[in-house]
Amino acid sequence: MALSAEEREKFLAEPHIGALSVVERPDRAPLTVPLWYQYTPGGELWIRTSPRSRKMKAIEEAGRFSLLAQRSTPTVRYVSVEGTVPRTEPDSPARAREMASRYLPAEKVDEYLEFERNQVGEHIVVFLRPEHWLSLDMGTV
Repeated sequence: MALSAEEREKFLAEPHIGALSVVERPDRAPLTVPLWYQYTPGGELWIRTSPRSRKMKAIEEAGRFSLLAQRSTPTVRYVSVEGTVPRTEPDSPARAREMASRYLPAEKVDEYLEFERNQVGEHIVVFLRPEHWLSLDMGTV
């Protein structure tokens, strides 16, 4: 069964690993990559990425992307959201900490942020305005 608007937004707000898809070239299937994301029900979804990454170049060209979040226990459930990119912003230490804290145990956040600063480099924040949703909960099947 499809999820209600409230159910799908609540599910998307949980810290699942997302699968971002974006058209990179018209003669190829979409580029799809796993990533962390942040979402608050009723708001915009956002991700962090390198401003020079393949996905960022594709997002800039397409002006939109989709993101799938799923789980397999206790029930098979997914939410897919697609929409336009209304803006990008420079990353900040606060956003980096918010994202890392969403996915990592508290005692690992500082270590991860140090690694990211020293090994990964600059990030940009990309916002998605949800326009189209797909969702399913297969129950206990």
